[in-house]
Amino acid sequence: MEQLYDKGDICNLEREELRDLLESLHDRFNCEDFIEADPISVPHSFSGAEDREVAGLLAATIAWGNRKAIVKSAHRMMRYMDNAPYDFVVNASERELATLQSYVHRTFNGEDFKDFVRGMRHIITHWGSLGGYFESHYDKMRDMRSVLSAFRRDFHAAEHNAHSEKHLSSIDKGAACKRLCMYLRWMVRYDNRGVDFGLWRKIPMSALYIPLDIHTGRMGRELGLLRRKQSDWRAVEELTSSLRCFNADDPVRYDYSLFGVGITGLL
Repeated sequence: MEQLYDKGDICNLEREELRDLLESLHDRFNCEDFIEADPISVPHSFSGAEDREVAGLLAATIAWGNRKAIVKSAHRMMRYMDNAPYDFVVNASERELATLQSYVHRTFNGEDFKDFVRGMRHIITHWGSLGGYFESHYDKMRDMRSVLSAFRRDFHAAEHNAHSEKHLSSIDKGAACKRLCMYLRWMVRYDNRGVDFGLWRKIPMSALYIPLDIHTGRMGRELGLLRRKQSDWRAVEELTSSLRCFNADDPVRYDYSLFGVGITGLL
């Protein structure tokens, strides 16, 4: 694929050039062609909002490592739930939960799977839906950082084994919370591109934080948008703040720019 800039030229880009580059990359990657190879394809396989919320959280939870393997494993999760994820979360008996025991994706095992079903059931029982939880808590707190902290605490209020806690990152411990930030992008962002769902309209897109992974971090540093070397929550805040300078209302649109170019080597 043809490169847009030589490596040596990237750091010399003026502000307007950088904005144009980010927008150009956004336009290239934020399109329906992006869906099939990405974990977001899993919630896209359902039409109902509640199924998409549940499928999205599970797909995001195992989204580390090889994308092809992630997508394959996440679709397998849905088959374990009879391709009716919301109904399974709400109504599965203990006998049905036991069928999840054989599932494994890297360090996410069957016990973790059961605990995540129990955690989602707890949230849905008390707040009506996953979206209801996030929207109501954002309405009270007006700060997504506080919402992320509360969600992890309330999610683990359900019976669970300690091992499953590692699969829901702790912002209170300084984690980048990449998978939760990605899930929120899926559920909150809306445009006419057909990728993100825009289900949770009570949360403004301006409140979102960039999902920081190896690709977005590397490209953020190469473009001079991120100086912090560690990929932790402080880096998330720094990179998101830089991106807000280009679009304060929708900074996370540039996740497509940084991630897309990171995996394709376009720059």
